[in-house]
Amino acid sequence: MIYSLRTIHFFLLIISSVPLFSLAQINSKLDIEVEKLKNDDAMKHAQWSICVMPANKDTVLYEYNSSVSLIPASTMKIATTGAALSLLGKDFMFETKLEYDGKYDSLSGVINGNLYITGGGDPTLESEYFKKKGDTISIVVRWARILHAKGITKITGAVIADASIFDDNITPDEWIWGDMGNYYGAGACGLSYKDNKYSLLFTSGKTGTKAAIVKTLPTIYGMHVTNNVIAGGTEDDAYIYGAPYDNYRFVRGTIPPDRNEYKVEGSIPDPALFCAEKLTRALKSEKIEVVEKPTTVRSLKLKKSYSVPNKHILHIHFSPSLDSIIHLTNLKSINLFAESMLKYISYNKSGLGTEVDGISIIKDFWKKQGVDVSGLFMNDGCGLARANVITTKTQTEMLKIMTKDKNYNTFYNSLPIAGMSGSLGGLCTGTFAENNLRAKSGYMTRARGYAGYVKNKKGELLCFSLLANNYDCTPTEMKKKLEKLLIAIAE
Repeated sequence: MIYSLRTIHFFLLIISSVPLFSLAQINSKLDIEVEKLKNDDAMKHAQWSICVMPANKDTVLYEYNSSVSLIPASTMKIATTGAALSLLGKDFMFETKLEYDGKYDSLSGVINGNLYITGGGDPTLESEYFKKKGDTISIVVRWARILHAKGITKITGAVIADASIFDDNITPDEWIWGDMGNYYGAGACGLSYKDNKYSLLFTSGKTGTKAAIVKTLPTIYGMHVTNNVIAGGTEDDAYIYGAPYDNYRFVRGTIPPDRNEYKVEGSIPDPALFCAEKLTRALKSEKIEVVEKPTTVRSLKLKKSYSVPNKHILHIHFSPSLDSIIHLTNLKSINLFAESMLKYISYNKSGLGTEVDGISIIKDFWKKQGVDVSGLFMNDGCGLARANVITTKTQTEMLKIMTKDKNYNTFYNSLPIAGMSGSLGGLCTGTFAENNLRAKSGYMTRARGYAGYVKNKKGELLCFSLLANNYDCTPTEMKKKLEKLLIAIAE
């Protein structure tokens, strides 16, 4: 068919009058939000990435910079909790044993030897997260009463805390000095107690004046704190500094003015020793005499006065099941719980829980599941180390693998829900993502991200990861920018 020049010109006029959209722009609000973020002045010096995959198809639905390794912050916990569920099982429970060496005279009730608290890596002993409402009896008091009921009246030696299931390096090598003295820097001990943290209670006056420490809860025996905290600002900006096993602490920064008993939380220097001290006091309150001072296997080894004893079990304490621990780990982003799982995974394979071996086992686990771990450089299990980097593609593949795992429902239900719970409680309200999108969030200075699941409007389950580093805006502003992407993923 032959058209005249006039007809061709007419067709061109019609085409030129129609707005030009790319297929991606027509099909995806996500493209629009991604383009906005690409051109955002706050992202001029930033690196950021997104990856979206359908759970039931071997394809990438959407990606931008998905092979770039970025700091994941607490989204790293999905790698640890997912592996722990698969390797240990949702019904796994940690064990803590009360044991004795020497001889036990059941007639007189005298243990001619020492009483051991043999740690099993349980991070939940006397944890505030598992404390039942109205429960005023501590675990060490319960233990003391159990021993009293067995007829024990005297221990000629000491209460010795044995945390040797894990190595003595409580904090990972890549954690920074500014973190490890604070509550979120409480590392994994073979015998953890009370979440390995304490509180300094401050009273503050007018802005610019020095705040005063009123008390320490609980009392950490022998710990000395130098206070340089000033009243000022509207938030807790006070930081505690101190190393593991060192009883010297100093705290500086600001807390809001005109406050009474304002709480700043720090990490206990030696959790195992603290547990032994508390049990010793509990035993004495139950009229069980303990002749020597409480100590730890670690301290005895340093003094070269420790030999492996022949121990006999008096009582075994079981932790809550792993599914409940993982639920709180992801919902509340508890670093101690994640680190304890990582080290226990190492112990379970080699007989000693170490950070290095735990990381190696977890990486190998994901690799064997078909995940590309070439861009994963893992330096802890919780994401506190800034040396951690991972790609959004790797995280999304991990999430996808978990949908095929027998423990998937436990893993899925542990993630905070948009607009409903945890760190996502205030996100995506009034949108299709609300009460639909579930994700582990991550935040530290100049790093923020989300990794999880959402069902789109077709009912298809999508796996996604979204990470941003080194942005030039406030954390709150960055959160709002990423929230738009989360909503777009759902829609």
